[in-house]
Amino acid sequence: MAQRAAQTRRETLIAGMASFAAAAIAPSLAFADAAAVEAEIKKLYGDKKAEAGKIKLDVPQIAENGLVVPINVEVESPMTAADHVKSVHVFADGNPLPGIVSYKFTPESGRAAASARMRLAQTQNIVCIAEMADGKLFTAKSEVKVTIGGCGG
Repeated sequence: MAQRAAQTRRETLIAGMASFAAAAIAPSLAFADAAAVEAEIKKLYGDKKAEAGKIKLDVPQIAENGLVVPINVEVESPMTAADHVKSVHVFADGNPLPGIVSYKFTPESGRAAASARMRLAQTQNIVCIAEMADGKLFTAKSEVKVTIGGCGG
């Protein structure tokens, strides 16, 4: 009888450790894709169409280390009360979560420009969407080749 209880505890412990390991590993195995990026953009803007232009997206073509990839975004705008950039969103289609960074701007910002460092899991496309005060959307896209893994390995 005592021996059966020990096996039950052992089996329970093993099952618990297996569940914990599966829960810890599973999120790192799932990556966003172009459809996930489109879904995120659709959540923000519905079926509005974005056109190319106005955005200068500066990312390296080749990132030697996916842990620290620089990104610079600048949107051409006079930044007046009637004509300014309201927000900029940056997405990556190969990371565990598609959203990288979002910025909000006002006419008092002076210019719509921002810099950051991002973590990229693998070679992927970076997509940038800028929303203007009049509701128009602009987009820019660039591929970054990652030679050493960032958030995914």
